[in-house]
Amino acid sequence: MAVAELLPLFVAVPLLTSGLSVVVRSRTLDAVLSVAVPLVSMAAAIALLVHHGSHPPMAVSVGAFVPGVAIPFVSDTLSALMIVVTSLSTAVAAWFLILTREYRYRFVPALTLMTFAGVNGALLTGDLFNLFVFVEVMLLPSYALLAVTGSWRRLGIGRMFVIVNLVTSAVLVSGVGLVYASAGAVNVAVLQGAAAQDPRVALGVSVVLVALLVKAGVVPAYGWLPRAYPGTSAGMMALFAGLYTKVAVYAVLRIVYVVFAPQHRPYDLATHPLTWVLGVLVVATMLVGAVGSLGENRVRGVMAFQMTAGVGHILIGVVLAFPAAVVAGVFYLVHHVVTMSGLLTLTGSVELTYGQSRIDRLGGLVRREPVIAVGIALGLLSLAGLPPTSGLWGKWGLISATAEAGQHGQAAWGWVMMAGILLASVATLMALQRLWTGAFGGDELTHMRPDVVTGGRGPDTVLPADVRVAPRLMAPGLLMIGLSVALFVGAGLVMPFVEQGVAGLFDPTDYVKAVLP
Repeated sequence: MAVAELLPLFVAVPLLTSGLSVVVRSRTLDAVLSVAVPLVSMAAAIALLVHHGSHPPMAVSVGAFVPGVAIPFVSDTLSALMIVVTSLSTAVAAWFLILTREYRYRFVPALTLMTFAGVNGALLTGDLFNLFVFVEVMLLPSYALLAVTGSWRRLGIGRMFVIVNLVTSAVLVSGVGLVYASAGAVNVAVLQGAAAQDPRVALGVSVVLVALLVKAGVVPAYGWLPRAYPGTSAGMMALFAGLYTKVAVYAVLRIVYVVFAPQHRPYDLATHPLTWVLGVLVVATMLVGAVGSLGENRVRGVMAFQMTAGVGHILIGVVLAFPAAVVAGVFYLVHHVVTMSGLLTLTGSVELTYGQSRIDRLGGLVRREPVIAVGIALGLLSLAGLPPTSGLWGKWGLISATAEAGQHGQAAWGWVMMAGILLASVATLMALQRLWTGAFGGDELTHMRPDVVTGGRGPDTVLPADVRVAPRLMAPGLLMIGLSVALFVGAGLVMPFVEQGVAGLFDPTDYVKAVLP
């Protein structure tokens, strides 16, 4: 059996286990499936990464139709790397949901697995219509997850999340329809370079990209993200943070470099008028995200704005349009998923234990919770781009790419992007210093509002002297922060995969041959 024939299992297994979770009412089974399925997916994706080290991209057509018409699942180094990262993030979020007992809510394990199936499908699909389908498979369970785990306040905030995604999904499928009407195909391999040759295809692809950029949280349509994500529980925010915006960013990269870029001339993207528009939006996204976190009073509100800023950093490579810049952006994506997953679960454990999420109601945690303090300190250093964390190489790679932009005829954009990165870094440092001083410095907190999963936030009570964050709640976050430190030391082990994946974007010949042999 060819390896390619196993690719549909990345979608089929999560879907089947999601159904099994509904049919078989067992909390033990739910807990095992919630973590085991993403871990198995991660192991399989790692095997794919190793396989692609010596083998070209591979594809399988689902439905026995001819290539170009069939539903293709395509795997290359970049998609395999993305599955590794998203699988790890999902497994850690599911682990945290088990520890907080949120997985006991009816259908939460099933909905989580269904979301994960949509993520894998979106990362592996080779045509635009099925990208839309899998994005919807990813998003529809999230609406129910908001409702199942939400308070009345969370449900009110969740309406924005639902409305924005419903509207952008309508825009996305309309764009796919325009592409099909003008090109007669939605297969990405068939559409290679088509947008550069036909303005009608370019219009359709542009509509698709606009929808994806909104789903990624790019300025000006970013407000839904910092408002909706903190309105969920900490575990759900950790799940959403590692999946939704990152899948949208991946889709933007794939479509831009395979469909939008002229064949064999991807560097021409740098002078495209739409690239200039995107450049302005990318800089604005970095700055708005970083500055917005300065005004937040809640810990997870700060994290949400930092997610917005992170999307801007990742998309720098699309604007500069040369390999080193895209490599830096993809590595920054890996770092950002790992760091945010660690920070959200660690801060979530504090919020769950003490019932406080406002920065001004916390204090003295560096003395009361030294282990948590060390983990969060390392996570904040990673967001700021400082050693000894993966954030250093993420920020350094981006700054190096902007400095190199002049060699690729992009000196002006290079300086603009460098200024944007530095200004955003200053604002980020100020916001994170404020968070650290407020939550971990100063006087120790004296009151708590214990969070009861089945009953919501309890009344304000005097904090007992022996209350501490349970070690089991710390474990998922500390694991991810430890991985961030490991990436600082072992970035050289990851970078070859990133470089190979980006090389496949700039020369998609093997990708196209795999789909259209």
